[in-house]
Amino acid sequence: MKLENKVAIVTGAGSGIGREVAYRLARAGAKVVVSDIAEASGQETTKHITADGGTAHFVKADTARPGDHEKLVGETVRQFGALHIAVNNAGIGGPSAPTGEYPLDGWDKVIAVNLSGVFYAMRYQIPAMKAANGGNIVNIASILGQVAFRNAPAYVAAKHGVVGLTRNAAVEYAQQNIRVNVVGPGFIRTPLLENMDEKALASIAAMHPMNRLGTVAEVADLVLWLASDQASFVTGAYFAVDGGYLAQ
Repeated sequence: MKLENKVAIVTGAGSGIGREVAYRLARAGAKVVVSDIAEASGQETTKHITADGGTAHFVKADTARPGDHEKLVGETVRQFGALHIAVNNAGIGGPSAPTGEYPLDGWDKVIAVNLSGVFYAMRYQIPAMKAANGGNIVNIASILGQVAFRNAPAYVAAKHGVVGLTRNAAVEYAQQNIRVNVVGPGFIRTPLLENMDEKALASIAAMHPMNRLGTVAEVADLVLWLASDQASFVTGAYFAVDGGYLAQ
């Protein structure tokens, strides 16, 4: 899975899955543009990559703002000459409440970040990839892009939307050498779960047949494969990394 001479963007790369993906892409030889709304965390990821001998550049961006995506892609091309790989990972959990009581501002924010943010990203990434004669996009959804989860209507709706958006773009650009796939992690040990105590985490782990939470490395390994030429005939596909959650 060699990515020399490839240029990649990773959103939400300041922590969790995004940070590990950025590390893996850089180790495979890609020049990585690290993007996050949290500047300190994003800079930390960037410094780690460069200290490890990789090439990285940080661009602060709010994934819910289309103009930030335009700036992010533009700066990537100016810095490294092209865009070949994009991993659209930035996301938030949002409030916990049933649909009939869900806060309206919470709905708007979750949809803006988790769904519209992926659309805005691809809206600017795809033209840049066409200019580079091809590329591939990996969107990070969730197992909740396939099934329901009580008290998370905005998150579930957004992640279902990401799966549909991915498939649509894959069909549209399959003949232009642009692959678009989506990964659906189960519950992974990331900062999104950091406020839960061990008892609550154990309860969530028990929802998975493997009876544990996933790791960021397990998700990043799949993303790296999808970003490589080893997945050259793979597009429009949904891949679960979920310890068997969806098989139940």
